[in-house]
Amino acid sequence: MTVSSFGSIIRSFVDGVIALNEHYEILWHDLNEDVPLKVVEGTPINSFIECDNVRFIHNETFPLSLNKKDFTVEVKVLSSDVDYIFLCIRENEISITEERLYCLEKIIDSLDEGVMMSNSEGEITLYNEAQEKMEGLTSKDIIGKHLWSVYNYNPQYSEHKHTFKTGKPIYSRYRAHSTINGIPKYVNYSTFPIQKDGKTISVFSISTNESRLKDRLHQTIELKRQANVITQEKVHSKNGTIYTFNDIKGKSLVLLDLIKEAQNVSIHNADTLIVGETGTGKELFTQSMHNHSPRADKPFVAINCAAIPETLLESTLFGTVKGAFTGATDQIGLFEYAQDGTLFLDEINSMPITLQSKLMRVLQERLVRKVGSNDVAPIKCTIISACNEDPEKLIAENKMRLDLFYRIAHTSLYIPPLRERTEDVHFFISYFLTTYQEKLSKNVPDISNALHESLLRYPWPGNIRELEHLVENLIIRVPETAEKMEVEHLPSYMRGKIVTVLPANSLEQGDIIQRPLKKIFNNTEKQLIEATLKLANWNVSQAAKKLGITRQSLQYHIKKHDLEKPTFYK
Repeated sequence: MTVSSFGSIIRSFVDGVIALNEHYEILWHDLNEDVPLKVVEGTPINSFIECDNVRFIHNETFPLSLNKKDFTVEVKVLSSDVDYIFLCIRENEISITEERLYCLEKIIDSLDEGVMMSNSEGEITLYNEAQEKMEGLTSKDIIGKHLWSVYNYNPQYSEHKHTFKTGKPIYSRYRAHSTINGIPKYVNYSTFPIQKDGKTISVFSISTNESRLKDRLHQTIELKRQANVITQEKVHSKNGTIYTFNDIKGKSLVLLDLIKEAQNVSIHNADTLIVGETGTGKELFTQSMHNHSPRADKPFVAINCAAIPETLLESTLFGTVKGAFTGATDQIGLFEYAQDGTLFLDEINSMPITLQSKLMRVLQERLVRKVGSNDVAPIKCTIISACNEDPEKLIAENKMRLDLFYRIAHTSLYIPPLRERTEDVHFFISYFLTTYQEKLSKNVPDISNALHESLLRYPWPGNIRELEHLVENLIIRVPETAEKMEVEHLPSYMRGKIVTVLPANSLEQGDIIQRPLKKIFNNTEKQLIEATLKLANWNVSQAAKKLGITRQSLQYHIKKHDLEKPTFYK
């Protein structure tokens, strides 16, 4: 075999070959364009490669640098009648790989998201700076260690091992793997496999920096709040109101008829009494009537008669003159301040009887006299009053003067409670769910049938305001990972109030009935407990949670009704 033929064989595996004789003179060469070396055959190799006392040994390697490129030279010796030396030149890709790896690690360390990677043995191979800050650990202390030894858990529960084995990612977990000063450090993370040629070679997790997300969320909420405040201030700056009839929500016919009636009354500037329970929206109607009336560009002045002591209420309504009593100054009352607009007397049923007689005289004469003055001023404003109890009941109990009632109620409007408007309960559940998900920037699951049925049957003594607060609390409390919003996600003070009475056959269909046991008759109580225990596979703790009572209380009722756990549950 000739030198050139042997060299050609070697050349197919490397980037260049130079053949030398026993005197280290170049006999033949074949170099590709990536090897920046121009050699002349018959010339000593040390003319082209810096090497003193040239001596090449079979299979030895040495580095070679040419024009800032790194190469590796491997020596092959072919022995025949004479020895021939072949220098096999291969571009050194190790430095390129190391440089690329260094850059990638720097990029990963600059990310806001935490990154952690492990190998097939569960050993941590990568742990960036963001992950260090989130979990309070350092990469130098945990790189090379097993995940379960670092986080102190059983290896069989390792999510990385599971992902490595199945090749399937795990999305959106929220868990604390470490603690700082005894405080769990919760992170939101997803885990993914790294596969090559269809085989998993590594697993990594990306963790979200929850603190930054929360800061941004709070900033967004604050911006929305400020925008709402600015909008409300703009409306307030016109006449002191923020509501119109467009803000009154609901779908029931009785509510729609009431809105039409209120609109008709407001046009005639008649003094009006609005009757409705707490939370039904009396001030909402009052402001809407003002804005629908010819007085819309005039002031709207509101006062809660229950919030001001009797001694101050009189001077607040009628005004004072200097010296009328100690500390009194010249001050106009709300009747005069309202001018040609609307004065809203909220919770007028809380006004003391003695002051009711003075108010009645003012309304009858349409003249107001300041406290301590003999001068009178005409009343030009329209007066809308509101009370949260039945006027006839108040009159019968001597809490409201009959003659005052006739003065303030030239016409009256009655806002029915929410429990009489089932259609509106449906509407407001959906409306407030949408409103507060947007307001709180949080997505939540749908309401379960059991909870929805409970909300529909609840009497809502606090009316719309109570329903709004309950929905807001639900959205705050329910985890985003929950499949449905259940009664167990209600605030504790509400669980005992929600009462649902479903048909008996619903128990057989697997519906969970949520109601306090003390309000259920014994026969229904026993049926309820049996059905709930059955659905919970006779897990007493789970059944108690579904019923909204303590485990001890449920055990008492089990004993009370002589209930025994079936043998197939044992």
